[in-house]
Amino acid sequence: MNEEEILKDKENLESIEDIKDVENKENLENIEDTNCEGKEAGSYEKQKDEDTSQTKEDEPSAEQLIANLEKELSEEKDKYLRVHADFENIKKRLEREKYQAIDYASEKFAKDLLAPIDTLELALKSSTADLEPSELLEKLKEGLNLTLKNFQTVFDKHDITEVETDGEFDPNIHNGVMHVPSEKHEDGQIVEKLQKGYKIKDRLLRPAMVSICKNA
Repeated sequence: MNEEEILKDKENLESIEDIKDVENKENLENIEDTNCEGKEAGSYEKQKDEDTSQTKEDEPSAEQLIANLEKELSEEKDKYLRVHADFENIKKRLEREKYQAIDYASEKFAKDLLAPIDTLELALKSSTADLEPSELLEKLKEGLNLTLKNFQTVFDKHDITEVETDGEFDPNIHNGVMHVPSEKHEDGQIVEKLQKGYKIKDRLLRPAMVSICKNA
């Protein structure tokens, strides 16, 4: 074997050793990577187990759930009882106010009648005064007119109006008490108003008493 062949064999051996070194190095790195991955996987599993354990610890027990539900039920029941009590109080108050409104419905109208009554009493009081008959009669007339005026003011205030008696007889608002002949009226027309009728708004208080024309 010459020197060149010896050198060539030596180079080949060095190359084979280099290749083996590289392979061994790669194998070591792969082993280290595998160990790292195993450690990481183990760490992950450990953390997962810890999280699962912590979650189980955080979850309330059946006794706690029942206690919480009973507490909520008690609170809702208390709210219902308070609302029901308020409703009953409002109902009683409205019922009381309704009956009071019925009992005192005419209170305002009664107050408005006090002024005409005062005027009438003053007119009667003047009849005892030491006056001449003509002067006394004039005072009484003045007092009566003022009383009627006060009554009319009260009627206007409460939408009380007189029933119309011009024209045809209407059995809904008129009370015909007699038939009379009349050259100025046609049959069925009102001849004379014998007593005034009144309405409060659209409701009839009293029909007007009238005579009705009926020519033979």
